[in-house]
Amino acid sequence: MLFFKLSATSLGIGYIGKGAGTVAAVACCICWYFAWAGGYPPTILSVIITLLITILGVWAGNKVEPLWGKDHQRVVIDEVAGMCFSLLFLPVNVKYVLCALILFRFFDIKKPLFIREMEHFNGGWGVMADDVLAGVYTNILLQVVVAFKLF
Repeated sequence: MLFFKLSATSLGIGYIGKGAGTVAAVACCICWYFAWAGGYPPTILSVIITLLITILGVWAGNKVEPLWGKDHQRVVIDEVAGMCFSLLFLPVNVKYVLCALILFRFFDIKKPLFIREMEHFNGGWGVMADDVLAGVYTNILLQVVVAFKLF
């Protein structure tokens, strides 16, 4: 069970308490930036990492939900997965990573455009789906910004 608790809390970040989701998202941004700063992340590798984190999040969410309850605040692997989706296929520089963080947290907190409905799924899917969709929306907006060179 320790493996699932560590996974769900993103190596313990979830135990911080209030604001742990933002801390997990920031930690993901920092890791992403230092892994691939100054270019585009390798497509296959970044997609595989994102999918593995998402699958692990569903699995861990299913395991810790009976202990902690539905979508407990300690579970922050969903924010990490959502940030990964936010950053896929984008140039890795400070302005895009920071914009992705801000947009993702907006979508994750406000939950517009059917994001809130994703929480109704059972188990780990209910934990992960809303953040994945928030990440997808963030990515779409930033792809438009990059494509049209808006900044």
